[in-house]
Amino acid sequence: MRQEEEQQPNQSSVPSSNLSDKPLIILHDSIRWEEKALYEAAIKKGIKVENVNCKNLAINLNDRNSKYRGQVVLQRSVSYFKNVHSTAALQGLGARVINPLHAAIMCGNKMYAHMELEKAGIKTPKAVAAFSEESAIAVLDEIGYPAVIKPTVGSWGRLIALLRDKDAVRAVIEDREHMFPLYQVYYLEEFVKRPPRDIRAIVVGDRVVAAIYRYSGEGEWKTNMALGGHAEKCPVTNELEDICLKATNAMNGHIVGVDLMESNSEGLLVHEVNNTTEFKNTVRVTGIDIPGLMIDYALGQGK
Repeated sequence: MRQEEEQQPNQSSVPSSNLSDKPLIILHDSIRWEEKALYEAAIKKGIKVENVNCKNLAINLNDRNSKYRGQVVLQRSVSYFKNVHSTAALQGLGARVINPLHAAIMCGNKMYAHMELEKAGIKTPKAVAAFSEESAIAVLDEIGYPAVIKPTVGSWGRLIALLRDKDAVRAVIEDREHMFPLYQVYYLEEFVKRPPRDIRAIVVGDRVVAAIYRYSGEGEWKTNMALGGHAEKCPVTNELEDICLKATNAMNGHIVGVDLMESNSEGLLVHEVNNTTEFKNTVRVTGIDIPGLMIDYALGQGK
């Protein structure tokens, strides 16, 4: 049985003499609390580390003796398209990118991720894809309201809407018909009956290192912390860890955040796997040194 006591993992530093001459690269397109924490964790351990802004990156794709061969890269770019393409380039030249390309592609697209989870037998919210206003209305008439519409690519709760009836569908889709074609792929998900919270679990390698409940803010149905919600420690049970590790493996992920909902009828459902997960609130609530664990894992991949 899993130890339910929340013990602080061993955070011993990795001697610099055991490391490659190449610095660990933290690749980003914006500096969040997480990227600062990762950099500081590496410095504390005596690790050579370099922050690289993806916006300044130019890569010779034909360089068979690339300086990136064998390079360990912590991929932290928020932009899905910068993330996927820089990962493809670096991994193609022999870099060890965390997370690798398959995870970057699948995690960053909600429909791709849903299909990977389904193939792996992991319970997810019921979802459908529609490709026009008429087909979206027809399928929702069949499966019922309320439902949630999400962009296949996006984060922080942006462009997610609760659809209570046919008028709401028409209002939302009318705007999206004039957006970039990506937003004309309508990913529709059941509105799961659950407590007013979800779970964010942080996976590093082969274990869930910490988890939190994320509660909705007053008058909100979304659980994003930026929308006024709050967080509390969540126990990492055997069931939770088993589901999260299966979800991580389905994506070929190494370091991810797994988001789950506690369905009143179905139990734990995985609704998202995050490739460049945020963990500020998880550190604050649990006290676990998540950035230190991530750095240790990255260094292990470089051996």
